[in-house]
Amino acid sequence: MIRKQWQIIEYDKDLAAQIAQDHNLNPFAALLATSRGLVHDNDVSEFFSDMNTALMDPNDLPDMGAAVLRLEKAIEDFEPILIFGDYDADGVTATALLYSYLETSGANVQAYIPDRLTEGYGLSTEAVRIIKNKGAKIIVTVDNGISAIEEAKLISSLGMELIITDHHKPKDILPEAVAVIDPHRTDCTCSFVDFAGVGVAFKLVCALDGRDPYELLHEFGDLLAIGTVGDIVPLVGENRILVKKGLEAINGFPRTGIQALLDVAGAGEKVINSVGIAFTLCPRINAAGRMGSAERALECLLTEDEKHAEELAKEINDENILRREIEDGIADRVEQLFTTYPERRFDRIIVVEGNEWHSGVIGIVASRLAQKYGRPCIVITKEGLSARGSGRSIEGFSLYDALDSVSDLLTHFGGHPLAAGFEIPVENIPDFREALNEYAAQIEMPFPVQRIDLKLNLKSVETELVNAVSALEPYGARNPQPVFGLFGMNIESFQPVSQGKHTRIQISKGYNKINAIIFNYATDTFPYEKGDVVDLAVTLENNEYRGTVNVNTRVQNIRVSCLDEGKLLLGLRLYERYNRGERLPNSLYELIFPNRELFANVYRKIKDDNISMIDPDKLCSKIQDDGGKIAAVLVAVDVMLEMGLVSKNGSGKLIVSAVNSKVNLKDSEILNNLKLSFTEDKV
Repeated sequence: MIRKQWQIIEYDKDLAAQIAQDHNLNPFAALLATSRGLVHDNDVSEFFSDMNTALMDPNDLPDMGAAVLRLEKAIEDFEPILIFGDYDADGVTATALLYSYLETSGANVQAYIPDRLTEGYGLSTEAVRIIKNKGAKIIVTVDNGISAIEEAKLISSLGMELIITDHHKPKDILPEAVAVIDPHRTDCTCSFVDFAGVGVAFKLVCALDGRDPYELLHEFGDLLAIGTVGDIVPLVGENRILVKKGLEAINGFPRTGIQALLDVAGAGEKVINSVGIAFTLCPRINAAGRMGSAERALECLLTEDEKHAEELAKEINDENILRREIEDGIADRVEQLFTTYPERRFDRIIVVEGNEWHSGVIGIVASRLAQKYGRPCIVITKEGLSARGSGRSIEGFSLYDALDSVSDLLTHFGGHPLAAGFEIPVENIPDFREALNEYAAQIEMPFPVQRIDLKLNLKSVETELVNAVSALEPYGARNPQPVFGLFGMNIESFQPVSQGKHTRIQISKGYNKINAIIFNYATDTFPYEKGDVVDLAVTLENNEYRGTVNVNTRVQNIRVSCLDEGKLLLGLRLYERYNRGERLPNSLYELIFPNRELFANVYRKIKDDNISMIDPDKLCSKIQDDGGKIAAVLVAVDVMLEMGLVSKNGSGKLIVSAVNSKVNLKDSEILNNLKLSFTEDKV
């Protein structure tokens, strides 16, 4: 589990107590609200309202009137309309929503979603010509189109008309169209602008229909919830209302296709929240577009035939399983690459490439690598002379700006601070890796952050607490699921779950004990043991089984208690610098160069305590260090591995080797190279 910088959120307890009293809130809910900046009465009232507040007038969006007039005429005259969508969960649900409404309104409508692998994102000249051959007179984009400057001109030249609905930020020039509906236009004065693509499409439907939007939410709320959660837009303001009403629809009267997708995922009988959407429905809808055609996901959402929906859902679920297998295969190849080039795992920005890796999943692999190594990661697939790349970053480092700094090496690129994609000539990849890391060297790279919303006592972990804080749901961007800190916990025991894929631990403090689970943390790599004292970052959920409700405690992060985190993080950065071959100032010599006493202590603890290098904090605590010598400890282990004093098994556990002859540390290439990293007066 990657070392993160723990950030314990500060809040005003007195203010929280007043808010709890004034708004009839549970004290824990009030504390969480305060920690998230909800400190004014109006903000608190709006956030915890019963969701019956008025929604924004759709006609406040620029060009909405022109779009409505043109579409009303098209519906009346039965002109051919084509909805052009996108292949992700947002684009698919937006397409389904607008198509469903127009079809029931009597329109002559069809839908088109481009193929991710062969056509790519958004309108293209090839797609425009295909649409022309389909006989369309009006093209309505959803979740795309704001950048289609040249494509808009082609549409006009071919005698078609264009209406754009999008939520991405526009460029300086807008496309030529009947209407360009985008809340991020500079002339937009709407009170809320952070909609997903499906949210903008819903606003168009509201303007066309003219009824109370809450009546339309009853019909389309489920699609809105899936697309809004899937696109990771802020779950605040109006988005919060859309998702909450959508969850009511999914749990109360799910459409046929959504129920089929839940059934194949084993969640058909469960109550679905925003987390369930994010981890159950969205990945499957996305998988259809990643692995083949998103048209299947669209058809699944639109069909009312239960048997057909079941067939499509099974097909989509199979694609999701295949996606995971391909993803695992690429991740394994990346680790093999690091075995050959171990220094590359210490780059400020990790860049890896392979031949004909599936371009539909490289973004997910990049996300996995970023989570595992705690730094921005880019995965590139080479296809002949050209290559595609997809990257993911961490909070505090803009990947978009980094790509912009090396744009002369790229064919084109796009994205935002935390995720971006690009194309690049294969011959430019080495220079790209070097230039990108030179750019990062000029910036103080952040550590990934582990947010702690509230500290808890073990006795507070109960169903009543979960019920209380559920008032903050639905969770998502800018309103994340609360993470609680359990500090100074004793590990009582641990055991494997699902053949060792996950690990369940029992922790205690005083007379209180609870069980917690660490998903995707293999038991044979668990670095802690009975009696260790740790801090845990956990999320809490109520789980009902056979009429009994219990709290599920899920561990998000774990660390050794009582280490000086500031010193430890600086030491890890120092160790990375050494592995990159950087020159080191003399003032850091004592922090990274292990002396004989430290060698002896580390060796003794490895011999006595079966240490795992998956979590090196443990070794620091074993030798009574506060974390300040973590770099020297890691170098000492590297030297012992180099000299054959210890070995590492497949689970990362260090094992003392049987050495028949005396080992002279002066023969260590690692130590000799490290000495050369400093100026001569210290050698």
